[in-house]
Amino acid sequence: MTVTLADVAARAQVSPATVSRVLNGNYPVAASTRERVLKAVDELDYVLNGPASALAAATSDLVGILVNDIADPFFGIMAGAIQSEIGGPGGRAGGERLAVVCNTGGSPERELTYLTLLQRQRAAAVVLTGGAMEDAAHAAAVASKLRKLGDAGTRVVLCGRPPAPDTGAIALTFDNRGGGRQLTEHLIGLGHRRLGYIAGPEERTTTRHRLEGHREALAAAGIDEDPRWTVHGRYDRRSGYEATLELLRRDPTLTAVVAANDSVALGACAALRESGRRIPDDVSVAGFDDLPFSIDAVPSLTTVRLPLAAAGARAGRVAMGREEAPPGGIAMVRGELMVRGSSGVPRG
Repeated sequence: MTVTLADVAARAQVSPATVSRVLNGNYPVAASTRERVLKAVDELDYVLNGPASALAAATSDLVGILVNDIADPFFGIMAGAIQSEIGGPGGRAGGERLAVVCNTGGSPERELTYLTLLQRQRAAAVVLTGGAMEDAAHAAAVASKLRKLGDAGTRVVLCGRPPAPDTGAIALTFDNRGGGRQLTEHLIGLGHRRLGYIAGPEERTTTRHRLEGHREALAAAGIDEDPRWTVHGRYDRRSGYEATLELLRRDPTLTAVVAANDSVALGACAALRESGRRIPDDVSVAGFDDLPFSIDAVPSLTTVRLPLAAAGARAGRVAMGREEAPPGGIAMVRGELMVRGSSGVPRG
């Protein structure tokens, strides 16, 4: 059922005229009243001009791209590729559309806020990148937002994110589990049996899937995982540095460190060098994603290459309706193992 301006006024206990003034910003309103009105707008998911049937199915020239951290090359590469594909026929301003990159900072609240704002702006498309939060209440809230966006005519694409069933969103999901398994199988094949693992934040689907792949490979090789061998942290260099020192404190006999991503792997390499260990002679290191700096690291990183630019470009084309959605609305994007100098046969 369509939420009306009168519904918002009733929830906020003000007049419809006051709601209009707050939303249009053309008349001074007391701060407490304004806050009450905006809270009611959020609670009811009110969309500007909602009652106008002529506008109900219309979309703007706006395309929203949600990222966790635009400073992280993982997200920056995808966002740039998505933006490169959103031009062309369909927009009103000379065929172009306006891309707005929404940096959530990993906050579930910011993610929901941006989705609400894009809904109000009647975005032509919304692309969500990266892993999802492992929280049932948040997942349900996001699913509700995605359904409302779709119902309003917004194309929704998930890039590098697990599918969101029953929302109408198209998913180009990364095979993080398969990549994690392949990476650990490579190290086991070299002879490693004591492998430390630096996982990402526990609340992220990407973290869980990559760790599950790692553990599948250990189990298949008959290796009993020691609880001391896994440390969780952020997806950044500092986390890799600190986590590696903790792993070495827990078990100085580790011969390999598998990192949640390439940035974490760089931190791991720094910690190992400062601890007097050579890479890969004493300890092998492996990352994930194959970010641009990975091949220039010393030694260059063994990692799993995800086709971030290609996936982002495809997401942009699908979002613009210039490429058909994959069968069933879901496509698995697989990575490629890149064996480089940071992994080798363990000594002894």
